[in-house]
Amino acid sequence: MTRASSDELLVLHAVRLRGFTDVASAARRFALDPGVVEELLLDEQALGRVAWSEFAGLGGWSLTERGRAHGERLLAAELAAVPGGREAVSATFAAFLPLNDRLQSACTGWQLRPRPGDPLAENDHTDPAWDGLVVAELDALARELVAVAHGLVAVLDRFGGYDRRFSAALDRVRAGDGSWVNRTGEDSCHTVWFELHEDLLATLGLPRGA
Repeated sequence: MTRASSDELLVLHAVRLRGFTDVASAARRFALDPGVVEELLLDEQALGRVAWSEFAGLGGWSLTERGRAHGERLLAAELAAVPGGREAVSATFAAFLPLNDRLQSACTGWQLRPRPGDPLAENDHTDPAWDGLVVAELDALARELVAVAHGLVAVLDRFGGYDRRFSAALDRVRAGDGSWVNRTGEDSCHTVWFELHEDLLATLGLPRGA
């Protein structure tokens, strides 16, 4: 039985997944009302769970240690309330891990193009056959991700969208903008995948590296 998440959980989780975010980005992450998000962030700030900071003219919210711990308690309670939820998410995570290894290899292949005497040579994207193999692997991973996402959404509604976001980034790559493989600050293939990995770890209460 799938389950909808509370607004408080979604706001704290959006901040965790984004790492450093403004209200608009946090609201977009789970299609929440920006006014609701702002009010909740101010409440959480008063409780010491989130902090506002500015750097180089950019401002954003991030979790404090207290907020991270509170978010993890909410995630654990949410998962425990779904019959068979932990078992289902754990099984999906086990299926995700080998795909994660493939994604990391593909992103490395997009960044590096080994040459004789230089195994760490930068990929200058002048070899269409090499880049084509990387894109083909990303395409295969996009298909695999559909089953992963559907299995997770069957447990918790908030897992929805990872497959669509990954495919949208891949469409941009196919259209000729290779920066969407691993660009930062946007929903690139790597960003979406990294976020899903963090989501699974947070949901299961596992450390990164697990």
